[in-house]
Amino acid sequence: MSKEGSLREYRRKRDFGRTSEPSGEEGAKPAKLPRYVVQKHDASSLHYDFRLEIGGVLVSWAVPKGPSTDPAEKRLAMRTEDHPLEYAGFEGMIPEGEYGAGKVIVWDSGTYHNLTEEKGRETPMAEALKKGHIAVWLKGKKLEGGYALTALGDRKKWLLVKMRDEKADDRRNPVKTEPKSVLSGRTLEQLESGHG
Repeated sequence: MSKEGSLREYRRKRDFGRTSEPSGEEGAKPAKLPRYVVQKHDASSLHYDFRLEIGGVLVSWAVPKGPSTDPAEKRLAMRTEDHPLEYAGFEGMIPEGEYGAGKVIVWDSGTYHNLTEEKGRETPMAEALKKGHIAVWLKGKKLEGGYALTALGDRKKWLLVKMRDEKADDRRNPVKTEPKSVLSGRTLEQLESGHG
């Protein structure tokens, strides 16, 4: 599917006259190293949006409990519509009545490289997504190391799991202990109050 085609659903759900979310028409260029971003989003329920740059868009999953650094914890990740690359820097308030209404901060961001392999050969990310299994090495400010996403049944539900590597840490809980944006240094509460 083309970049424009994969953003159709994203644009259909939003009124860009009301929301400050990027439309994706600015045409951000893909980065040298593919980006990932995790946005903390307090909408109808608090969750974390896990996004990987694949094929010129941010392929997205909503992770209700947020990513873990403990390989023993499997986190449900619900596939959502692709977002434009510009969304990687979006923080703000999505107005009432708009899809996803609520507060958004960039909880973590960085780059990743593809670890997905089949028979000793790297599987391109778009192909890995279609097959329902992705393995990546994240290099972010809060998350580092290997993470795997595996589709369940209908491909709407996935599991996000931290791989067992030197960056795994079952004592750390960044979702609880590191609430601030890596861009603005604000928490969701400070974003709403306009302080920070």
